[in-house]
Amino acid sequence: MAGLMPEGHGGLPDAVERILDRGVVLNADISVSVAGTELLGIKIRAALASFETAARYGLALPSGADLNAAGWREADRVKASCPECGNRREERSLIEEGCPICGWVSPLQEEALEHRKALEQMA
Repeated sequence: MAGLMPEGHGGLPDAVERILDRGVVLNADISVSVAGTELLGIKIRAALASFETAARYGLALPSGADLNAAGWREADRVKASCPECGNRREERSLIEEGCPICGWVSPLQEEALEHRKALEQMA
């Protein structure tokens, strides 16, 4: 159960975010038998996850789900969290452009800016 404990502040919002990010699967087989004869059998299969996680792991979706919706196109893109504020956005965009929320700049982006400044000073 330690794997489900949220890191950092804790609390219900962090726990819900972690469950939706990683997903939870419940499998249960219940049977009621009398004298070796099964009278009732129940099989429960349930999954709780965000649509992004469901798409990543190939979970079956309810019939009628619109797989051409913008959210599904977004689910295929690799996302990363900003190390400063935790904002989730496309990984490539975060590395190349930084975080628009807190202004974090990736080391790769800092290196490119320093290189550009050095070129400008030489010219």
